[in-house]
Amino acid sequence: MAFRLSNNLVGILNFITFLLSIPILGAGIWLSREGVTECERFLDKPVIVIGVFLMLVSLAGLIGACCRVTWLLWLYLVVMFLLIVLGIVFTIFAFAVTNKGAGEALSGKGYKEYRLGDYSNWLQKRVTSQKNWNKIKSCLADSKVCTDFHDKYLNASASEFYQTHLSSVQSGCCKPSNDCQFMYVGPTNWTRGSAESNNPDCNLWNNNLNTLCFDCQSCKAGFIDNLRSSWKKVAIVNIVFLIFLIIVYSVGCCAFRNNRRDNYYQQQTWKP
Repeated sequence: MAFRLSNNLVGILNFITFLLSIPILGAGIWLSREGVTECERFLDKPVIVIGVFLMLVSLAGLIGACCRVTWLLWLYLVVMFLLIVLGIVFTIFAFAVTNKGAGEALSGKGYKEYRLGDYSNWLQKRVTSQKNWNKIKSCLADSKVCTDFHDKYLNASASEFYQTHLSSVQSGCCKPSNDCQFMYVGPTNWTRGSAESNNPDCNLWNNNLNTLCFDCQSCKAGFIDNLRSSWKKVAIVNIVFLIFLIIVYSVGCCAFRNNRRDNYYQQQTWKP
């Protein structure tokens, strides 16, 4: 009964994981062949690696538990243990690097502004690399975040626009910094005034929809703030996933112990 309960449960869980790995692997292969943008091509290799990894690990657990292949189940448990350790490390790291930084509230404005120096050094280094930032800009362009922003607030008056609640990416990438004191004409159309500012983003702003403030420090800060929020959500989900992994690992240990016990009984039976 113990064998049927633990081994079959491990087999069922890994069979489900194996089925889930098929569409993940298929999505990665599709992106590698059909992806036309830098953003899509950036995702294909990680998705393929995840799909292949899940497929191999689930097969090891499935065969090891259901066919009572002890060494394969042992290998499966080692990988599971490493996954649990990596999951714990990632969760701690995610909370550590996203703990610092927040948007700055502006008097009389519905939106916040974002400063790159307010965030952790590790996150800053990810966006200050020009190679990384070019890929991120490609993703932002593909998402049409500023094009949609332009269309949505095209007819908004200055007073209406200033009271609008904007996302961190919209605030940082699609409009100039409040420090520049530009005159509002439209959501992505601003006129330079006579006031001078020490903020380098003011010189980088361009009303062209393909340029705007995509190279500004505020855009990088807005992206980091959005990433920070997403990472915190992922870290919370990861805690739930870790609990699931620990349960599967515990059941797998029972199955492994049952396999060894079964092999021992067989050896005793075959002894002359």
